[in-house]
Amino acid sequence: MPYTSDDCLFCAIVAGAIPADVVHRDDHVVAFRDINPQAPTHILVVPTTHYENVAEVAADDPSGLAALVLTARTLAQAEGIDRSGYRLVTNTGADAGQTVFHTHLHLLGGRHLTWPPG
Repeated sequence: MPYTSDDCLFCAIVAGAIPADVVHRDDHVVAFRDINPQAPTHILVVPTTHYENVAEVAADDPSGLAALVLTARTLAQAEGIDRSGYRLVTNTGADAGQTVFHTHLHLLGGRHLTWPPG
């Protein structure tokens, strides 16, 4: 059974206790549409196991990190943004803008994305 945190919003979404517009679910990854989208396609890709940030996943479960990226790639194809381009964003720590401390990738696309982002 995946490790969960009792006070984690994304753990509650993974468990089905909080509704979300889920676009993908398997044993390792859940992906759902962001409730405050920053682009026409804005999907959050999260591991089913609670890790605070992407660095923890990379250290503890490299194959889990690969599963997140591969799922994002599949979703980009399904959303039709794989050819025009998409961005994967992860924030680690409050100073980087992380507000939910459960690893997640933001899959963004569907419009021209400017650089630098912020």
